Amino acid sequence: MGPLGGLRIVEIAGIGPGPFCAMMLADMGADVIRVDRADRVRGEDPDQPPADIMNRGRRSIGVDLKSSDGIEVVMRLVASSDALIEGFRPGVAERLGVGPDECLARNPALVYGRMTGWGQNGPYAPRAGHDINYVALSGTLDAIGRVDSGPVPPLNLVGDFGGGGAYLAFGIVCAVLEARTSGTGQVVDAAMVDGAASLATFLHGLRAIGIWDDQRGTNMLDTGAHYYDVYECADGKYVSVGSIEPQFYAELREKLQLDDPKWDAQNDKRQWPALKAELAEIFKTRTRDEWCELIEGSDVCFAPVLTMTEAPSHPHNLARGTFTEVAGVVQPRPAPRFSRTDGEILRPPPHAGQHSDEVLAECGFDLDEVAELRSAGAVA
Repeated sequence: MGPLGGLRIVEIAGIGPGPFCAMMLADMGADVIRVDRADRVRGEDPDQPPADIMNRGRRSIGVDLKSSDGIEVVMRLVASSDALIEGFRPGVAERLGVGPDECLARNPALVYGRMTGWGQNGPYAPRAGHDINYVALSGTLDAIGRVDSGPVPPLNLVGDFGGGGAYLAFGIVCAVLEARTSGTGQVVDAAMVDGAASLATFLHGLRAIGIWDDQRGTNMLDTGAHYYDVYECADGKYVSVGSIEPQFYAELREKLQLDDPKWDAQNDKRQWPALKAELAEIFKTRTRDEWCELIEGSDVCFAPVLTMTEAPSHPHNLARGTFTEVAGVVQPRPAPRFSRTDGEILRPPPHAGQHSDEVLAECGFDLDEVAELRSAGAVA
């Protein structure tokens, strides 16, 4: 059992950050029941799980949320659960009849987790959006990119998963801990714009003390510095260098034989472009593997830039067990690690509605009630 063993979470199926939050909780041992739409139940073979590994670790029940009987099924789940996750636009859950007021009336200790991009209030709240928009409005996107580029979207890691799903998971665990003391639940309003802003707290601090420039690509951590960047090698592959501290920078110089006094001025921003251009030419003289042979094992702060195909087989990742294989799919293992109650992928992703009968029985529905629900189309 992981550290969240004994916790029951109801997840109203969605996309992106909500499922990622549910995955994090399930990886840590929570019993997460995913409420999928009844019309998406196809009766697929449970021995051939779907490939959407972000849905791993859960059980699924198919429910028609537009049916009063279906809503009652969700409420029966809520009554015996610690938390609920929903990712609708503001007001949608209330219109369906599964909003915070209804759920907390059924279970006063429930933690009601809401995942949105813009949050539950504010001028943008009712509008559609995606990760890129939320990160943009947070001020974080503008800082990401090179000096000669516009802002570069960091995949959907900063908004959807870092600023969204991970913050909601943290918020839910915080609120559950508080509810166990107070006996009273509450709403967790997780907005990706808030989370993306929070992730950049360190940079706001650097700006406040005058060592971060709003011009992207001119600072120590945004590819401005020659000692903190990725460099192309002779074989077209890349390596990463992060020799920030003087002792690590000295080791970089020793490994690359950078003896000229011009390399002494490590933090003279005026010299960075020329030093970077020279480093780029040096790194093109060897393949990535040759650079690894020379530098790996040192304190240069160096690593090869691996593809997602390569990463699982790197010796360090193998030693750590960073990746695992479940149902034939290689995927990241639950993180972080615990010495006594480590996380575990409890099961592969479920098909929609795969566990409907099992979950209904746990909630106290007898066989006749289940048959009636099926006949009415309230569950599938």
